[in-house]
Amino acid sequence: MRVLLVEDERVLAEAIAEGLREEALAVDVAYDGGAALERIGVHAYDVVVLDRDLPVVHGDEVCRAVVESGAATRVLMLTAAGSVLDRIAGLGLGADDYLPKPFVFGELVARVRALGRRTRPAAPPVLSRAGIRVDPGRLETHRDGALIPLSRKEFGVLEELLRAEGRPVSAEELLERVWDEHIDPFTNVVPMTVMKLRRKLGEPPVIGTVPGAGYRIP
Repeated sequence: MRVLLVEDERVLAEAIAEGLREEALAVDVAYDGGAALERIGVHAYDVVVLDRDLPVVHGDEVCRAVVESGAATRVLMLTAAGSVLDRIAGLGLGADDYLPKPFVFGELVARVRALGRRTRPAAPPVLSRAGIRVDPGRLETHRDGALIPLSRKEFGVLEELLRAEGRPVSAEELLERVWDEHIDPFTNVVPMTVMKLRRKLGEPPVIGTVPGAGYRIP
């Protein structure tokens, strides 16, 4: 799942971003509304975690732009103003969810994952196929009942392949959805990660290669 975090308090933004990355999410960070709009124009995000009071371009305008774009991106709005009227106003702009500051980090993660399940199309809380079971909420992977420890990126790749429900997923798509904007687009990190993932998942192989199309779990 790819997330854009828009927060002008840099220390808070970096702390939230690092926490989300520990949850196997790919996270980009913008510190003002203008930078957020630039990234939204380039990348297809599952969820935008959006502070409402932003410099350059107000969070309300960023939210409107996301909604008017027609993209499947979901918006979780954050604000220090926690009154009912503020929440009503935020949801009225088209935000999908609203979380007042201060918040419990675990609740933020749960809300981000819940919104992410409603995109591309909606996905169940636990993904399973070909004997593989992935629980994003617990960051756990099982094959035929046996727990398989995975790195964060291996987990992200496997989650995307399961979400595709048998459709081939290209290396470019995996790079876009599992890694953030700082990754070198010419890197071989995707095939290397898939190779390690295949090794950990064991025999018989479950991740196939479709020439010219990418990888899939049939």
